[in-house]
Amino acid sequence: MTRAPLNRRLAPFGTTIFAEMSALATATGAINLGQGFPDTDGPEEVREAAVRALRDGRGNQYPPGPGVPELRTAITEHQRRRYGLVHDPDTEVLVTVGATEAVAASLLALVEPGDEVIALEPYYDSYAACIAMAGGTRVPVTLRPDPEAGRFVLDLDELRAAVTDRTRLILLNTPHNPTGTVLTRDELAAVAALAVERDLLVVTDEVYEHLVFDDAEHVPIATFPGMRERTVTISSAGKTFSFTGWKVGWLTAPPELTTAVRTAKQYLTFVGSGPFQYAIAEALRLPDAFFASLRADLAVKRDILTEGLTAAGFGVYRPRGTYFVTADAAPLGEKDGVSFCRSLPERCGVVAIPNAVFYDHPDTGRSLVRLAFCKGEDVLREAAERLARL
Repeated sequence: MTRAPLNRRLAPFGTTIFAEMSALATATGAINLGQGFPDTDGPEEVREAAVRALRDGRGNQYPPGPGVPELRTAITEHQRRRYGLVHDPDTEVLVTVGATEAVAASLLALVEPGDEVIALEPYYDSYAACIAMAGGTRVPVTLRPDPEAGRFVLDLDELRAAVTDRTRLILLNTPHNPTGTVLTRDELAAVAALAVERDLLVVTDEVYEHLVFDDAEHVPIATFPGMRERTVTISSAGKTFSFTGWKVGWLTAPPELTTAVRTAKQYLTFVGSGPFQYAIAEALRLPDAFFASLRADLAVKRDILTEGLTAAGFGVYRPRGTYFVTADAAPLGEKDGVSFCRSLPERCGVVAIPNAVFYDHPDTGRSLVRLAFCKGEDVLREAAERLARL
């Protein structure tokens, strides 16, 4: 073969860092705090709803292309009840195979080759690959650590300067993976005003919408003036209900944007997750007490891990959202997070993810690492003890 087999757009992307580090965890028996999946299943009643759907023959064959009506209706009820956003379940909702497909289909549908897409870095790795597959040009705007605020912040001047005549859309993620920051109302209002002023689309990944702590508040950008008609809002069931393997995601958007994304989505997976869609429809109707308990449980786990990391000598950015914590290994004398994470399983039996892989400018996050706290309390305490050996 004289030509490289991989499409040149995907040439910069190989095996994901998550697959590499999870394989390392398996090979060494290390505690895997790298990949973000819980170590216990979600609510029993939701699991039983999936079993019931299977036994009743619902979803065992191809479900409707936009998603089963029960789930689409539950999604609109959830958006209206929690955020005051009113959507038509027949024309403004699309069920996808996880949020990753929703992001991919949105970018493939809405981005022309050569269009610029602004993404907040560090960013979830699929964003870069999806922009590349769409033929777009990625324009990173960096979230930077603010020691006084104790969080990563968005430089609004840098964001404004990044917009050009070729900018097509802004790809947001809040609550933000991997930094754990939650964009404030003021930050979101400024992004919204810029999008309206420059007539930009916004695709917003809000899969961690229910995973916010302390005084943080998740506010969908679609609620701001002028934004509903230009925003694709994405979420999923995996993070909230601890069924990441079911791969049930969705998006809400005005009819013309939903139709555009559905056009791309139908040639990706067509449909998926049939019986699980019925179960997630029931999950979205769980009482508010479930979501409050989820946040309280994760806040305890966050504190166990952040305190353990601090005691081990890391610099720690206490997350206000998601189930990840970003820590700085530089105080331990570690300058390269990639080599540090590759050595960590042998050194102390813990797996983490180097944040540098989430940057266009890796030096910005060279010594930063990401660890997941969506694990049992005993697992996190054991991980903290192991990290103390450093």
